[in-house]
Amino acid sequence: MALIDSYKITLDLLKDFIEKEEKEKITEKISVDLAEIFKNGGKALIAGNGGSNCDALHFAEEFTGRFRKERRPLPAIAISDSSHITCVGNDYGFDFIFSKGVEAFGNKDDLFIGISTSGNSPNIIKAIEIAKEKGLKTVGLLGKDGGKLKGMCDYEFIIPGETSDRIQEIHMMILHIIIEGVERIMFPENY
Repeated sequence: MALIDSYKITLDLLKDFIEKEEKEKITEKISVDLAEIFKNGGKALIAGNGGSNCDALHFAEEFTGRFRKERRPLPAIAISDSSHITCVGNDYGFDFIFSKGVEAFGNKDDLFIGISTSGNSPNIIKAIEIAKEKGLKTVGLLGKDGGKLKGMCDYEFIIPGETSDRIQEIHMMILHIIIEGVERIMFPENY
């Protein structure tokens, strides 16, 4: 496969996302919901495996630090602490590493984002189940056909790519758009 094919695959996934008007509406709705959650003292939790874990960390630090301009920090937690993951993995199994974090940190009316490029990650499935039980709003960033997570979340984005890297590229764009949306709502003077 020539490198130009990789560009075309990414461009096709991006065009597919942009051309679906409902995706824009969902992204906007999540931004509105998350801004309201922050205004009411709630927080965002996010989790993913491998590269998606890195995306989760990136999302959280954009809120606890800053995105584009100075503003107060906002509470976002990536469930990624290595001590937590290895403790829970050892004591309960890898399938529980994120759900235990949601149990520990999640409160009613917080928001949980689960990232799974296959849509079949057992630990993300369990985390979504616990989040829903506790009354958190849920967002799924999924890939391929959505897998077992399809239809489980309040909001979902299914990126129909075949490889994790291309799916993750669109996932990160979605996360950045959500962050910007929250900032535009909460800190309009910065825009």
